[in-house]
Amino acid sequence: MNKELMTALLGKVVRVNRGGPESRTGMVLYAGEDHFALLTEKEGVVYFHGAHVKSITHNAKTGLPFKAVGKNNEFMKEDTFAGLVASLQYKWVTINRGGPEKIEGVLDNFTDDYLSLVVNEEVVRIAMFHVKSLSYVDHDQKDEEKKDEAQEESNSNEGSDEQSSKKSSGKKSKKRQPSSCYYDEIEGAEAGY
Repeated sequence: MNKELMTALLGKVVRVNRGGPESRTGMVLYAGEDHFALLTEKEGVVYFHGAHVKSITHNAKTGLPFKAVGKNNEFMKEDTFAGLVASLQYKWVTINRGGPEKIEGVLDNFTDDYLSLVVNEEVVRIAMFHVKSLSYVDHDQKDEEKKDEAQEESNSNEGSDEQSSKKSSGKKSKKRQPSSCYYDEIEGAEAGY
């Protein structure tokens, strides 16, 4: 996607690609020479390399559903994708959005041909041509989200534990019922048919 098209879509909500792991919906924040910044609901700001974008969808009448209230929409304004990679050096990043090509780690080194990512105890080299999207990972925010999810899960488990204990205590006092798919056959057998 070229800069002129993306500049015309600044501030508008679009869907990048039609489907699949690289498809995202969000608001266009910035258009560089060969990339653009998209504010998404769940992942924050994602930078897409224009050469890998197959389509941009924009609903001219009603717009696309999108809500990013309270999201931090700070982003880096670099002219080129290589400049963006340089500004993210030594930061925790996610490369590509999903599927088997998604990888997360610390951006260590880069050249025109490849970049190096430190993932646990491994150094992974990825060809720059295959980097479709890139985003900065804020670990403080990620830790808070994990805590919130764990709290919600424990709250829902407490409620389901209470319900299951009520059900199990009720099952002890009730006579076990036969399976419904054989119930007619059992009734017929009891009646002597």
